[in-house]
Amino acid sequence: MIFIDGSNMYHSLKAYFKRADIDLACFGQKLLEKRHLVRMYYYNAVVGRQEEPERFKDQEKYFKSIAAIPYTELRLGRLVYTSQWPNNSPFEKGVDVQLATDMITHAFRSNYDVAILVAGDNDFVGAIQAVKDNGKHVEVALFGQESTSRQLRDVADRIIPLDGRLLCGCWKVSQPILSDPKQHPLKRGDTQNNYSPNHGGFIASVPQSKGGGVHEEGSNRAGDNATSGIPRGDCWSDARCEP
Repeated sequence: MIFIDGSNMYHSLKAYFKRADIDLACFGQKLLEKRHLVRMYYYNAVVGRQEEPERFKDQEKYFKSIAAIPYTELRLGRLVYTSQWPNNSPFEKGVDVQLATDMITHAFRSNYDVAILVAGDNDFVGAIQAVKDNGKHVEVALFGQESTSRQLRDVADRIIPLDGRLLCGCWKVSQPILSDPKQHPLKRGDTQNNYSPNHGGFIASVPQSKGGGVHEEGSNRAGDNATSGIPRGDCWSDARCEP
């Protein structure tokens, strides 16, 4: 079962790759590989309809595209605008708590064997430990170097490094091929709409183990690569992902 902090993911993509035009279904394929998907949960905050009407409309379209992905659930909090708006940015409310609650609740109901968390906030450490204490495995997908999100890296059973090699083939707009696929694949500016820091997206990759093999998610069928319901696309055979 996959849990995605959409806002964190968007900001990370912008910070590390200067773009965020991710094909979500392709990322789902890369994450699942041969494993069975139970369900994917995407979390974000809705911008104010009155405060930012144009962003609200664009974000609404984007959220509908996420909800259309098979076995994907949309979980939305809200942005709180203070009296200092627009000089001060709004803040999210209810997103992190909802994500942590869902992850723990599904663990105690034994709805999954492995939780994959796409986030960078160390505040999730407690929720991860609670899931592990209930006998489940937790993999955390992270951007950046090993010095980032240190507490998450320490508590996770496995770390999924989100680098250029793993993202390769899942961009919606092709970019020039680099000699080193581990480096940032973008050199000529943003291709994603710049309107929304909460536009979001989904990204994950095949995990690298801190010890042990790959565990099935809600399934004992090792090698089952046709159970996700997500159509297979070109991201698996993209030559740019080769060394």
